[in-house]
Amino acid sequence: MKYYFCSMARKPVLLLFLLMLVLQHSKAQVYFKTSDLFKRPATDEKAGSLNIIQPPAIDTLISRYVLANRKLDGGLEGFRIQIFRSANRNAKEESSKERARFMIEFPDIPSYEKFAEPAYFLVKVGDYRTKLDCTKDLTLIRKKFPNAYPVPDIINFPDLNKK
Repeated sequence: MKYYFCSMARKPVLLLFLLMLVLQHSKAQVYFKTSDLFKRPATDEKAGSLNIIQPPAIDTLISRYVLANRKLDGGLEGFRIQIFRSANRNAKEESSKERARFMIEFPDIPSYEKFAEPAYFLVKVGDYRTKLDCTKDLTLIRKKFPNAYPVPDIINFPDLNKK
């Protein structure tokens, strides 16, 4: 009888322990505030303050979004057309020539000369938000630069004043 009682008492204790363990891990979400990302010296406590009441999960999502976009170096995700890539000894001079040729042929489209590790010199053109926008200019560019192709890249913000 004693042995039967001990095994019956162990089951609820074991279940209670497992329940506490699961509850402890379910609260593992770390919350942090967006205001912690943008520290400013306060001259007056009430000056320029705005009190927003929201769940901490929303503030965490906004903070993660801000931190992820800091990696983009002031740009946004989009597409560019790559017209040149080389790792030859004189690749730097060739890329400059290709870019100059492109700027003469297409003066309205911005061009960018970049160096990519380990030893590639690239010429990319345009700032396109979608691949569809990129494809419109790609057909024109391929007439002069047949090896051109679209690549995902960090692009500059579009000029909203331009029509």
